[in-house]
Amino acid sequence: MVLVDTSVWIEAFANPPRVKLERLIDIDEIVICLPVYQEVLQGFRDEFAYRRARTAMAALPMLESPLSHAVVDDAVGLYRAARRAGLTIRSRIDCLIAACALRSDIEILHVGRDFDLLARVAPLRVRSAR
Repeated sequence: MVLVDTSVWIEAFANPPRVKLERLIDIDEIVICLPVYQEVLQGFRDEFAYRRARTAMAALPMLESPLSHAVVDDAVGLYRAARRAGLTIRSRIDCLIAACALRSDIEILHVGRDFDLLARVAPLRVRSAR
């Protein structure tokens, strides 16, 4: 299983797509978590595209649903560990997504830098979609 981050979904939903998910991962291996679901769907302006994406994403397996205080505490710990190591994590939501992946011991497929930084302070398995 691989947790596909918001950054990858944005690239995949671009017109034209800048990332072809099917070339990177088998669709049956994809999982998401509620923060990814929220980030992706809140970015749609077009109602038709939003509805299609919502239907598709709602069909994917969901990690840590519903989120518990323990997941949020883990996310806080990741953010604080990165700060102690002198690393700046731009998205606190990425800490929550990373905590979901760590708790389920799965890899995160991403585009960006926060997950690579978090992997320096936690046993997070990451793979770039680029």
